[in-house]
Amino acid sequence: MENKKEENHYLHEVAITAIIVKDGRYLIVRRSSNKKRFPRMWTVPGGKMETSDYLQLPKDTEQYWYNVLERTLRREVKEEVGIDVGNIEYVTSLATVHDDGSPSLVISCAADYVSGEIKLQEEELDQFAWVDLEEAKKYNLIDGIYDELVMAENKRKGKKMEWKRF
Repeated sequence: MENKKEENHYLHEVAITAIIVKDGRYLIVRRSSNKKRFPRMWTVPGGKMETSDYLQLPKDTEQYWYNVLERTLRREVKEEVGIDVGNIEYVTSLATVHDDGSPSLVISCAADYVSGEIKLQEEELDQFAWVDLEEAKKYNLIDGIYDELVMAENKRKGKKMEWKRF
């Protein structure tokens, strides 16, 4: 039993999110009321990485698959909101241990809108809005998301920084 507990220190749910920009505005989405975590709160699209995001693909080198997070992000955005994104760049990372005891690592990225019309995945999301930073303040965002939007805005202006409260 002790060995299993020791091994679990290395197991994390991995998720990736996209701060999507189109014409200087950011896409935010509201989580459906049936969601276990953060129901009816606003956030940015994204989701969990699955082993199927790479296992059925040929490896890029003898040992490794590359761009797995980028592939996962493109898949999740397409599934959740129906659009395509590109120019994916790292913004920040965050970790938590959920009420059920499962640890999560979330990689937050910025991405450009490429194409498509918004079509929400109904079991996941029930509303969306394209907002600027001032408008984003009016929404019930999951804590930390506004700060990530500010970071993405600064990144677009060439200012790099680590996460902090804005």
